[in-house]
Amino acid sequence: MQLKRVVVTGLGALTPLGNNLNTYWDNLIKGVSGAGPITKFDPELFKTKFACEIKGYDPNDFFDRKEARKMDLFTQYAMITADEAIVDSGLDLDSINKLKAGVIWGSGIGGLRTFQEEVASFAQGDGTPRFNPFFIPKMIADISAGMISIKYGFHGPNFVTVSACASATNAMIDAMTYIKLGKANVMITGGSEASVTEAGMGGFNAMKALSERNDSPETASRPFDKDRDGFVLGEGAGALILEEYEHAKARGAKIYAELVGGGMSADAYHITAPHPEGLGAENVMINALEDAHMKPEEIDYINVHGTSTPLGDVSEAVAIEKVFGEHAYKLNISSTKSMTGHLLGAAGAIEAIASVMAIKDQIVPPTINHFTDDDRFDPKLNFTFNKAQKRTVNAAVSNTFGFGGHNTSVVFRKID
Repeated sequence: MQLKRVVVTGLGALTPLGNNLNTYWDNLIKGVSGAGPITKFDPELFKTKFACEIKGYDPNDFFDRKEARKMDLFTQYAMITADEAIVDSGLDLDSINKLKAGVIWGSGIGGLRTFQEEVASFAQGDGTPRFNPFFIPKMIADISAGMISIKYGFHGPNFVTVSACASATNAMIDAMTYIKLGKANVMITGGSEASVTEAGMGGFNAMKALSERNDSPETASRPFDKDRDGFVLGEGAGALILEEYEHAKARGAKIYAELVGGGMSADAYHITAPHPEGLGAENVMINALEDAHMKPEEIDYINVHGTSTPLGDVSEAVAIEKVFGEHAYKLNISSTKSMTGHLLGAAGAIEAIASVMAIKDQIVPPTINHFTDDDRFDPKLNFTFNKAQKRTVNAAVSNTFGFGGHNTSVVFRKID
């Protein structure tokens, strides 16, 4: 059978750098840090007292007060970005076939704050089970896709992928696949996360995963720097409208880029540490390029997973050199997590958006906060340190890896 082509026709973003697509992208290019002291709770007793939070967010700007109380923050973020992407796409919702329009979303954790609040309330009581009737529907990760489909009346494939930090990219790969196979014409995809809570910060701190650079939050996320000491927790969401190419062309849609391929792999090594030789990262990029029917030499930019951890950054760089060979030195590589922090299950969505916008505007966002070279990285690799670089970007890869050894990678290409 002839596989369909898949294109990106709408984008939406709610990030620590800005509460809409344009502000997010402008600040990425400027090299702005989204990190700062935690405001969502009192972090005084925590080892890490900072995060990359959404700024100036008021749910009442977007939802009726009663409706907002039925949704965890991660679902609110999902709804807001999905709406921005739908508007951006120019889709006429009255004319499309909604039986072939679906939602595949990603979230690594789901309603963590809801879970924390309900269980804390129960623990402080006398054992009487006084739970909010919305506790379960607010908490479960799949409710984000469910709520989006209810809003738009999309009756096609509808579910949420959970693969830790790879969740949103897994969602995009699934959404792409359903369109390629002719099972859908339009998909809302992406991911959201709202884990800047006591449980989220405390849990990641206990694992020694987070940076503890409390004296300088803005410079704490420093991928590929010698003095990196862990990731910075972020929150937010990103949404993409994926559409079958002929369907988009027929309605005269604006097309950002083509999603030409996706790859998945497993490290099968350790629950949290990456494979030291980058085996899973290597395999996932090979799989993505194979799915895209592209050669390594055709890629111009890699938006890396690059979390600013001592182990992860090294294994990903090793994998890039193995997959791309000499071409690795002609690529631009950058980690936008240096600015946004790590949005966990939403990371793949906002980084895919950065990759698509790099193709659209022919500019590569930087890896900020580089101060000291680390001799474990080949100096010939161009990590786009500290300043955005204008260059030809015809094709971009976005890598996203998750605890559990989950690896995902997607390939976007300038539309012919």
